[in-house]
Amino acid sequence: MTGFADRIGGAPISWGVCEAPGWGHELPADRVLAEMSGLGLRATELGPTGYLGKTPADVRDTLHRHGLRLIGGFLPVPMHVCTAADLDEAAAAMDTLAAGGSEVVVLAARSGDGSYDHKVRLGEDEWRTLFATLRTLQTMAADRGLRPSLHPHVGTAVEDRDAVLRVLDGSDVPICLDTGHLLIGGMQPAELLGLAAARVTHVHLKDVDLAVAATVQDGSRSYIEGVRAGLYTPLGAGDVDIRGIVSALETAGYRGWYVLEQDCALEGPPAEGDGPFGDVRRSLTFLTEVSQ
Repeated sequence: MTGFADRIGGAPISWGVCEAPGWGHELPADRVLAEMSGLGLRATELGPTGYLGKTPADVRDTLHRHGLRLIGGFLPVPMHVCTAADLDEAAAAMDTLAAGGSEVVVLAARSGDGSYDHKVRLGEDEWRTLFATLRTLQTMAADRGLRPSLHPHVGTAVEDRDAVLRVLDGSDVPICLDTGHLLIGGMQPAELLGLAAARVTHVHLKDVDLAVAATVQDGSRSYIEGVRAGLYTPLGAGDVDIRGIVSALETAGYRGWYVLEQDCALEGPPAEGDGPFGDVRRSLTFLTEVSQ
């Protein structure tokens, strides 16, 4: 796995920083990036638009202070009910990513209200709108030198196995393999790799406590309640075969980023070196062992 360690990145969501309303306590960017850098990470995703700075110059300055580069960013768009204003917001977010030196824009088919706590079921007309919007977003990304990657995600229009298969059949969009969201949505990561490994151009690594995941799947817990109950664990501490997934990706010729993206939600600021810092450190230690 030549260069494997150089392709491991971080994400603010692993420190509880999320665009969803009412998610939890948001740590300041300088603390999050300092802790990433302290763990030896050299690249990060953007986090919510504006989190690392109001302008591209602010984003570059913030990253430079901590010796980090920008991998890409998560961009949820309500593709099935998309408006001109939604596309304008997406264009502005992509402009920021491109100006900050990003490689990837990670797209998600956002719910109408932006939360992740309910199922999004589409009719045929909404599917047609989604695919048309997706083609537009792919063109917008390419025009800015960004690689688009669609992220199947809990609480979005592309969550469960049937929706993922429909996207694979109805579009040519590259895929972001998120080992946690895909599993919770009802599709094994290994199945996606067997069907479309060549379309995986970005990876979010999560490990999952399947007992907690079952309560999210059956609706007895909302997604955010599941996150707060320990849905995601440090890599190697949960029930996902992270080692096998990474090995299959590398064997298939994947040479993109592995982003440590274990969603958490904070009630308040953890002590220095505690909380997310410790969890991400455990994940990095596990990945170091995987690469050997």
